[in-house]
Amino acid sequence: MTSIDLNADLGEGFGRWRLTDDAGLLSVVTSANVACGFHAGDPATMRRVCELAAERGVTIGAQVSYRDLAGFGRRAMDVPPAELAAEVAYQIGALAVFARAAGTRVAYVKPHGALYNRVVHDAEQARAVVEGVLLAGGELPVLGLPGSRVLEHAGAAGLPVVAEAFADRAYTDRGTLVPRGQEGAVVADPEAVVERSVALAASGTVVARSGTRIEVRARSLCVHGDTPGAVELARRVRDRLEASGVAVEAFA
Repeated sequence: MTSIDLNADLGEGFGRWRLTDDAGLLSVVTSANVACGFHAGDPATMRRVCELAAERGVTIGAQVSYRDLAGFGRRAMDVPPAELAAEVAYQIGALAVFARAAGTRVAYVKPHGALYNRVVHDAEQARAVVEGVLLAGGELPVLGLPGSRVLEHAGAAGLPVVAEAFADRAYTDRGTLVPRGQEGAVVADPEAVVERSVALAASGTVVARSGTRIEVRARSLCVHGDTPGAVELARRVRDRLEASGVAVEAFA
């Protein structure tokens, strides 16, 4: 049977402000990319999400980013490699404390926002992220875009690599994500997101913004937690996947 992981970005609040419906999404997804305090999240939020994830058997991943709370981690930044490696390790370590206290563990690492897009093509920043994962200890899988430099360097360093696809983001013909600043970068029609999810899981393909069907082979599918109606959308995606004969299960 074909299987795929369903992940979402969680814990993206700060103090009294909350962006994602963490409890709702944790009733649907199989993996939780938890913000580690650099683009969103704080100690209390990280602890709460780890406890909820542990209760519901959802795998926890560290969503690491540039230090950019004001810009939600989506602003381009130039961080020296040694500094970036240390900051990646720091974020993983912080989340690991709360995961361990909840009786579980950090099982993988996923870059966020501007860092995610940067390490698709920037070898130096990609190596720094991998160095940070290694510095944090353990052989944590790295989740990223198929064909990205970060997966290339992670694999070369002996780390497991997991390719990821996005049902709610537009693709270029080269298999990269259309930048958020461009029109049509986010797929807003819920039914289109559901249909794209099934195609990605069942055939490893998606229709790019140009109208061309391209190959995107992935083991994990992301539904963004900050999308309006994210919980209902994630539930529709999961229901349709399972109705199509796709098993929804965590990769780690």
